[in-house]
Amino acid sequence: LDQLADQHPGLEQYAIRAFAKSLECVARTLADNAGWDAIQVLADIRAAHVNGQADVGVDISTEPGSTSMKEANVYDLMSVKRSALKLAIEAATTVLKVDQIIMSKQSGGPKMPGQ
Repeated sequence: LDQLADQHPGLEQYAIRAFAKSLECVARTLADNAGWDAIQVLADIRAAHVNGQADVGVDISTEPGSTSMKEANVYDLMSVKRSALKLAIEAATTVLKVDQIIMSKQSGGPKMPGQ
């Protein structure tokens, strides 16, 4: 997603980077709960992904806290991940739409003289 963000100018870039950061929450929480240094684990995972090792994830059982998920025989159903991600995006979009509606409505308070 960081590479995708680099291709977009302006505010879109910030939105893509914020979305990418939000996805790191799962890895950070796993590393924290396992007792690892979450910042170091995330840095290791990010470095591995930049170097083309897209299957590296959090390893809660052995140090340094990250390993190849293929080598560890850890597999997830893509349909479950896709569904959870889709629902999370829809929830965030709904919150933003409601916020936009609230911000665009005028308050019901008394009007200023001359309006």
